[in-house]
Amino acid sequence: MMALVKSIVGRLRSWEGFLLLILAATIFGNAIQSPIFLTVGNQINLFQLSIEKIIVALIMALIIINAEIDLSVASMMGLSSCAFGWLFLVGAPVPVAMLAAVLVGFLGGAFNAFWITRIGLPSLVVTLAMLIGYRGLARVLVEDRGITDFPEWFDALGQQPILGPFPLSLIIFFVLLVVLVAVLHGSGFGRYVYIIGNNAEMARYSGVNVQRVKTILFIASGTIAALAGLLFAARVGAVRGDVALGFELDIITMVLLGGVSIFGGSGSLFGVLLSILIVLNLRNGMALANITGHLQTGVIGSLLILSVLVPNIQQFLRSLWERRGTPS
Repeated sequence: MMALVKSIVGRLRSWEGFLLLILAATIFGNAIQSPIFLTVGNQINLFQLSIEKIIVALIMALIIINAEIDLSVASMMGLSSCAFGWLFLVGAPVPVAMLAAVLVGFLGGAFNAFWITRIGLPSLVVTLAMLIGYRGLARVLVEDRGITDFPEWFDALGQQPILGPFPLSLIIFFVLLVVLVAVLHGSGFGRYVYIIGNNAEMARYSGVNVQRVKTILFIASGTIAALAGLLFAARVGAVRGDVALGFELDIITMVLLGGVSIFGGSGSLFGVLLSILIVLNLRNGMALANITGHLQTGVIGSLLILSVLVPNIQQFLRSLWERRGTPS
């Protein structure tokens, strides 16, 4: 019991504790600003409007902890949804089109992993190239058209609750959160993710199959991004070439704001969950205050800068304090 209390106190004194205070202040401010903020409908809507981003943010956390980056996730969301729309347009059964769209994500993730783990190219370069490449393929498939008129049952998957007030996408988010928490914080694979993120060469010399771990992560990233693209298509009931355009900003902000180091090796999904809630509540509060989308994006961009800057300042001040306390 005492160990549990010490663990909780330790977290409250960490970056995650700071995020918890920010979240509480944000919720309090939004509740004062709008009487509908705390209603069940608004809370579900708060998640639903960004559900695809927060689903992808979970796997992005593992990628960055592993000292890699996947900038192609939003383009993969667009490509998978456009592949689904194109197959639907040419007459493929909807379930077949859905499976094919997820397979596109699997193959795209494997393609990224090949260049990163086998050829040795930096993930920043590979996924930046694929950000452009996957988006280009999506536009080739649908051109300038908007594909609509999907079956009602498909649209209902993204728009209607299926378990109490919860839609399918929100259930998928919570299930994925539980699974990834168990994997990252309670399994040998999760320990490998951290070890490689701290020092890939040391991990390799210790017998860790670095290529295998990174390949699994990138395939999972592509597959989950493809699933998120399908959920987006179901939620809006349409597919266009610009699906999920620019979603990378919010996704990476959520991960870095959650305390995951951009250099890899540290961070937790608990912190990422807190940062997700902060971003969602900020966006919801700004929307309720009739603040435009462009200004909202500017605020999120500022958070991205702060999420990298503040921990560095914190480390600098800690080092300065330790040097002052060291006798000369």
